[in-house]
Amino acid sequence: MVTPYQIVCPPGTVSYVIKSGDTLYSLAIRYGTTVSAIVAVNPGIDPNNLMIGQVICIPQQAGPPPCPGGKYYTIQPGDTLYQISRFFNVSVDDILMANPGLDPDNLMIGQVICIPGVAPPAQCPAGTTPYIIQAGDTYYSLAIRFNTTVAAIIAANPGVDPNNLMIGQRICIPQALPPAQCPAGTTPYIIQAGDTYYSLAIRFNTTVAAIIAVNPGVDPNNLMIGQRICIPVAIPPVGCPPGTVPYIIQAGDTYYSLAIRFNTSVAAIIAANPGVDPNNLMIGQRICIPQGTP
Repeated sequence: MVTPYQIVCPPGTVSYVIKSGDTLYSLAIRYGTTVSAIVAVNPGIDPNNLMIGQVICIPQQAGPPPCPGGKYYTIQPGDTLYQISRFFNVSVDDILMANPGLDPDNLMIGQVICIPGVAPPAQCPAGTTPYIIQAGDTYYSLAIRFNTTVAAIIAANPGVDPNNLMIGQRICIPQALPPAQCPAGTTPYIIQAGDTYYSLAIRFNTTVAAIIAVNPGVDPNNLMIGQRICIPVAIPPVGCPPGTVPYIIQAGDTYYSLAIRFNTSVAAIIAANPGVDPNNLMIGQRICIPQGTP
């Protein structure tokens, strides 16, 4: 008696031993055939109750679907038909028509499909260069990186939704604008992590208002790392009044600790530094210290 584990496959088929996780659908995809063809050469098989070690017959591979005028593509991990359609610049409907029986919700890694009439990538207009969208990209971050503007990127990519960029999507980036010249009396500066207009004003001995004035259009509440701004040339330090000496604030300094260190009083330090907030001292800030009392 022939058991399900001892069968002779008919011509045009090959024997296969069922492994863990196998389904007739996955086998049909792997061997380039169909579920109905497998069932036809295995009468009596229960597709919903395959047994590990069971021997079945698989019709010999029929080859990938015909693809006149197109090209073949092998499904990779994570692929979806939508991503594939965007990558090859064809529609999902066109891919489905070229692959009858293809289940768009159950693509199998290694499955070969036909991409119909692949259109050549659209040429980027003069004055722009192609760019492939990476994880985390936005038009704003790209504008900063390539020294252009969001409006210029939108204009170079009609029909692209800037709020729905896809990894692997191809867009056109306008060529970098020549760096804007900083006005006289200022110097260029590239924003670093943690920079604020206030910290820059302290560091460069200027004011927040002066930085804002020489950078029209820059949002001081949304500075981007790598962004280029202009910093007013440092204001010459104001001389300390007679009887005092200059001092640069260090980490942990307070007027009280300075009064103890320099043998003076908090009131005397306040008097020598009108306009300085003793409760908001900044590292690198310059103040005047009254000379110590003998």
